Amino acid sequence: MIKDYIKEISVGNVKLKNNVFLGPMAGITDIPFRKICKKFNPGLMFTEMASSKAMEYNSKKTERLLEVMEDERPSAVQIFGSNKDVITNTILKLNEIQNIDIININMGCPAPKIVKNGDGAGLLLDLKNVEEIIKEAKRVSKKPISIKTRKGYYNDKITVIDVAKICEYYGVEQLIIHGRTREEYYSNKADLDIIRKVKDLVKIQVIGNGDIVDIDSAEKMFKITNCDGIMIARAALGNPWIFKSILDGKLYTPTNEEKYNTIIEHINNALEYEKENPKQALLKMRKHIAWYLKGMYGGTKVKDRINREEDIDEVKKILYDFF
Repeated sequence: MIKDYIKEISVGNVKLKNNVFLGPMAGITDIPFRKICKKFNPGLMFTEMASSKAMEYNSKKTERLLEVMEDERPSAVQIFGSNKDVITNTILKLNEIQNIDIININMGCPAPKIVKNGDGAGLLLDLKNVEEIIKEAKRVSKKPISIKTRKGYYNDKITVIDVAKICEYYGVEQLIIHGRTREEYYSNKADLDIIRKVKDLVKIQVIGNGDIVDIDSAEKMFKITNCDGIMIARAALGNPWIFKSILDGKLYTPTNEEKYNTIIEHINNALEYEKENPKQALLKMRKHIAWYLKGMYGGTKVKDRINREEDIDEVKKILYDFF
């Protein structure tokens, strides 16, 4: 039973009410979306990935990605980069922000524009640099350090065990493993056996990530890997209720009224967040609305209409008429 695996855990000195997390997704896990997911009680939610290099230049846009609301704590922010000194300077800044509880360093993003600079999964091609970054991060951070990685860069060169041993040696509090290589991107099935192998080898907290889409796949991740917790990302798109389903141990299907109210609440969250640029709120919400409507009869036509609409009030009317 999935409920047998749900428990309170801690990341360093940060206590979490459960071990089912919302993962970081660039362009998606902003404050408006996290406010929606928060209602369904994930134990921890991660911000979008933010560039440490941009933080070095005091980019207001990047700083905003790392904003955390007091009522969503405990919180985790995710940063990326490949220069240990730049990452260290970013952590020194984050140390001073009270609402931030955990700092995660991305070593797994497969996006070409990230990898080509040696960031994200690109770091897995240089384990010496990985070690230097982790060593310096732990030296300066006042907050628990979390690392998110993949099982390797190339299919024939698995590095996650080496990364895990480095994390353990320097006292990293949490290791999140996506069970695919960068070469696989999001194809093939996530390798749960490698996550289990890492969990058996190190004593630090291991979080399993990859292919968790429902109660059964969540239970499978826990059962096969013996992981301390799970991270859900893409499966939460248009379906924040997945957290309630997993935590309650039974499928929760929202009524059409609840789905409609959730979409409108999400739109209003976005408008509040982007109050100086409502057009940006509409652009961001188009993809979310498409995810909410996925699989609903007539949803594709409504999505197409919304994608052509430039008035947010008209979008609300279209949704009202549809539901």
